[in-house]
Amino acid sequence: MLTEERYSRILECVNEHKTVSVAKLVEVTGASEATIRRDLSSLAEMGRIKKVRGGATVVSDNFDFSEHPVEAKEKMFAAEKDAIARYAAETIRQDDFIYIDAGTTTEKMIEYIKQTNATFVTNGISHAERLARKNLRVYLIGGRFKASTKAIVGAEGAESLKKFNFTKCYMGTNGISLSSGFTTPDPEEAMVKKYAVERSYISYVLADHSKFSQVSSVTFASVDKSVIITDYLPDKQFLEKCVIKEVVK
Repeated sequence: MLTEERYSRILECVNEHKTVSVAKLVEVTGASEATIRRDLSSLAEMGRIKKVRGGATVVSDNFDFSEHPVEAKEKMFAAEKDAIARYAAETIRQDDFIYIDAGTTTEKMIEYIKQTNATFVTNGISHAERLARKNLRVYLIGGRFKASTKAIVGAEGAESLKKFNFTKCYMGTNGISLSSGFTTPDPEEAMVKKYAVERSYISYVLADHSKFSQVSSVTFASVDKSVIITDYLPDKQFLEKCVIKEVVK
């Protein structure tokens, strides 16, 4: 049996039974135990299954394509977001050229930014206002204004990011999944997020624990592209592919 065919049989079996032993997979595929264990390691690295002692289980992602208004998001996990925001602000250096993504946690971060010579670029209207009130140098990208998230989105905004080379970016996300990466509900927002990450030397994703194993409509980056700053990590399997800083333990 070819490798791809074994992978297909293994995934069918795991998805059907939810949890499957190595012995069962040997029986189903006719492959050796050593081969099955190697296959499970490879599939786990791809995020297709979760490898456990003696077998494998399904990856338990939850799919949510809805989008909550900014006002509702601000009230969710407020203390956790505050701790994440405080830590993120401490990573800013005097000579940084920074992109700050629209979002409730990234906006909280601005409160903790000290006087600095760093330059800021953002797609968040309220973010730009708050940065300017602190007498920080800030640029707002152009594009379509999305009222529900108070953000500049779309192709024009994404295109304007192509000329920048950021030392750091600070991103929000709706979901973090080993198989689907960082996700957001809106393709136009995803477009802007994608280029911000690609144009940054270091990218940080600010996300509370509820974002893990969640999948939204559009992927804007894989999980190995950014450092995740979170309150705490609910599932240790993410440590296999992600760089994670927990600020509340």
